[in-house]
Amino acid sequence: MTDLVAIRRALISVSDKTGMLDLARVLHAHGVELLSTGGTSGMIREAGLPVRDVSDVTGFPEMMDGRVKTLHPKVHGGLLALRDDAEHVAAMNTHGIEAIDLLVVNLYPFEETVAKGADYDTCIENIDIGGPAMIRAASKNHAFVAVVTDPADYADLLAQLDANKGATPLAFRQHLALTAYSRTAAYDTAVSTWLAGAIGETTPRYRSFAGKLAQGLRYGENPHQSAAFYTNGSNRPGVATAKQWQGKELSYNNINDTDAAFELVAEFSAGPACAIIKHANPCGVGQGKTLTEAYQRAYQCDQTSAFGGIVALNQPLDAATAEEIVKIFTEVVIAPGASDEARAIFAAKKNLRLLTTDALPDAGKGNLAFRQVAGGFLVQDSDVDTIKAADLKVVTKRAPTEAELADLLFAWKVAKHVKSNAIVYVKDGATVGVGAGQMSRVDSTRIAARKAEDMADVLGLPQSPTIGSVVASDAFFPFPDGLLTAAAAGATAVIQPGGSMNDQAVIDAADAEGLAMVFTGQRHFRH
Repeated sequence: MTDLVAIRRALISVSDKTGMLDLARVLHAHGVELLSTGGTSGMIREAGLPVRDVSDVTGFPEMMDGRVKTLHPKVHGGLLALRDDAEHVAAMNTHGIEAIDLLVVNLYPFEETVAKGADYDTCIENIDIGGPAMIRAASKNHAFVAVVTDPADYADLLAQLDANKGATPLAFRQHLALTAYSRTAAYDTAVSTWLAGAIGETTPRYRSFAGKLAQGLRYGENPHQSAAFYTNGSNRPGVATAKQWQGKELSYNNINDTDAAFELVAEFSAGPACAIIKHANPCGVGQGKTLTEAYQRAYQCDQTSAFGGIVALNQPLDAATAEEIVKIFTEVVIAPGASDEARAIFAAKKNLRLLTTDALPDAGKGNLAFRQVAGGFLVQDSDVDTIKAADLKVVTKRAPTEAELADLLFAWKVAKHVKSNAIVYVKDGATVGVGAGQMSRVDSTRIAARKAEDMADVLGLPQSPTIGSVVASDAFFPFPDGLLTAAAAGATAVIQPGGSMNDQAVIDAADAEGLAMVFTGQRHFRH
C-alpha cells in the first residue's frame, strides 16, 4: 500500500457542522478542491470559499427531499477506485470520474432524534442512507482515501496535513477507517434496536450493542485487566450523563458501583433517601426527615463496609449532609445536585469524586441488560417492576401492621438490588442487616443478622436492631429453616415471592412464630 497520499479533492457533507468551516478554510489553503452537498455547500460558499456542488459533479439534482444526492457512480467511483489499478484508472477516465481523496461525513442525528422521543415517521426520516454508503466505500479504500466521521478528528487530520505537506500517512488512514466502520456499525445498531422496540420485537434474529468511547480506564476490575467506558447515547440520568465536579477519574469499579447505587436510591422518590454501595451491593439504605438523617441511618447499618463505599442520594446534596459524609473515606458521591456550600466542603477532599445529575432515573424504566457468555451473550429487560401494597397477598393468620407494611415495601425495594441469594432486614425505614450473594438462603439470613449484631456492639445498642424488624427475601424460602432463622433474629414480618412446593410448611412455621407474611408473586434474582 502507498504510505503518503496527497489530498487534492475532498467531499464534505455533514449534519453536525461543528468546526466544519475552519476545516474547509485550512483544506482550501492546502489547495484542496472542495465538493459538498445541500446546507454544507451553502455554508462553505457563504464563507467565501470556492465549492462545487455534488449535483454539478453527478449531473443529477438532489431529489426526493434529499434522500438521493450522493448515491451515484461519480461519487462512489471517486471513493472506491484503486489508483494503482490500470483498469480502474481507465474506467475513471472513460466515465469522467474524479478521484476523491478525503471524505468528511457525519450522519443524520438518528440517536439524538430517538432520545428526544420523536414519533415513528420522524425517526425514519433521520435514518441516513447516503452517508453510511459513502463512509463504507471510503473506509474500504483507505489505501488511498482518508475518511473522517467525527469533528473530534479534525484537529488530528489538519496536523497530519501540516506534518506531511498536504498528505495523509497510511497508518492514520487505517485508524480513521477503523473509527468509520465502528461508527456505521453503532449507527446501524441504534436503528435496529429502535425499530425492534417500535414494532414490539423482543427477540430479533440478530442483536448487537454499540457505544462511543467516553473514557479509557486505568484498568478493569483488577490491575491486569484493560478496560474502557462506552456510552450508548441514552439520556437516562446516571453515571454516564453526570457532571463530575472533582476527584480523580472514575475507575471501572467506581462506575459499576455508582450505577448500582444511583439506580437503587431512585426507588425512593418520597422523602430524603440514601444508599451506600460496596462491591455493587448495598451495605446500607435509609430514609429520614432530612438528607443528613437518611445518610446517618444508611451508614449505621454497616459502618465497616461503608468505608470506601459509594454514596447515592435522591435529593441535592446539602452542606449538613456533606459534613457527615466527609467524616469517613468515601470513593464517590452521586446526587441530583449539590449546593455551593456542599461543594466547598467536598473541595477539601481531593480524592472524593462528586457527581451530579439533573434528575433521578425513572425507576420504572430501564435499558436492555446483557451479559457475555462463551460463544454469545444473554439479553433481558432490566428488572424495573415494582410492587404496591395492593399487590401483596397476606398468607398468614396475622396481617402486617401499617408500620410493618411500610418497612416490608422498603425492604422489597432494597432486596431487588442485592445479589442473590438476598436477605434484607429493615426497621423504621432503614436497613439494619443485609445478606448478599450466598449460595444458601439460610446463610444470607444468618450473615445479615450477624452484621446487625456487630453494629449493635459498635453503636452501644442494648439489643440487635433486627429485633422488631421485618425481612425481605428476593426469592421464595424453599424450606422453613431460613424463615425460622429470621424469626430467631427477631423479625416480626416477612415479604417473599412465594411459589415454593413447600409454601404451606413455610406459612405454618410463620404462623407458629406469630409472624406476618406476605407474598409478592414476583422474584428478584440478581446474579
